[in-house]
Amino acid sequence: MIRSETPAGRIVKFGGLGICLIFTVFPLYWILITSFKEPGTIFAYPLKYWPGSWSLENYRGLFGTSNFGVFIGNSLIVSLVAAALATVVSLLSAYVLARFEFASKGAVMGAFLVTQMIPGFIALGSLYILMTRMYLVDSRWGLVLVYVAMSIPLCTVMLRGFFENVPASLEEAAMVDGCSRLSALFRVLVPVMTPGIAASYIFNFVNCWNELFLSVTLLNSDSNKTVPAALNGFISSYNIDWGSMSAAAVLSIVPTMILFAVASRYIVEGLTSGAVKE
Repeated sequence: MIRSETPAGRIVKFGGLGICLIFTVFPLYWILITSFKEPGTIFAYPLKYWPGSWSLENYRGLFGTSNFGVFIGNSLIVSLVAAALATVVSLLSAYVLARFEFASKGAVMGAFLVTQMIPGFIALGSLYILMTRMYLVDSRWGLVLVYVAMSIPLCTVMLRGFFENVPASLEEAAMVDGCSRLSALFRVLVPVMTPGIAASYIFNFVNCWNELFLSVTLLNSDSNKTVPAALNGFISSYNIDWGSMSAAAVLSIVPTMILFAVASRYIVEGLTSGAVKE
């Protein structure tokens, strides 16, 4: 018998959800209103939770005194290209892991999962030496290469789950009709898996867009820096430019919000199709 929810239980449930929502939304709200405060009034006493007068000074200073437009462009180039390459490579590797049986299959899957348990900054030293010897330090394309390698394991595991939910009879029927295995993959399976591929691409893009440690370590010049590295530059030994950093943070959130708003249907459909095995 299913017990009906009591009014008290409903109040407790929605009250708890409301508290969690406040703790989640308030930092974003504070960053937003801080970006519109005049630079000299951000921490003026008494602290105001709503600007007395709205100002675009922080945004004007952000583009007038720094190359933030260049940072946004660098992040877009690096994230879009790295996410696309990682998704394509992961698509092929996930197909192999889902459709073929070979001796080291379990070891490969185990290695992919283990890499997700190790923090990326542990390998910063050896990675920097490797990129130096390859002459890829302070290069956007070098960072793309690192991001692709970083994104492949998780993306492969995700796409493998999607492949296992697609009947093998679809590609077998296409191969009977004359398609090669690769042709059957791109003509038959990829259209069916569009939501899963879109979800994997978005996760790759967001991970590359938000990554800090590698971008700060591998990029030195302002002409190549990405948004996270630029945000880190607002913190000095004796001062933090809260106004400009808040304005930069707001602008850095906008692309991911637009991406999730446009592709939310694919994300939900992709995650649910990969989570339930038919």
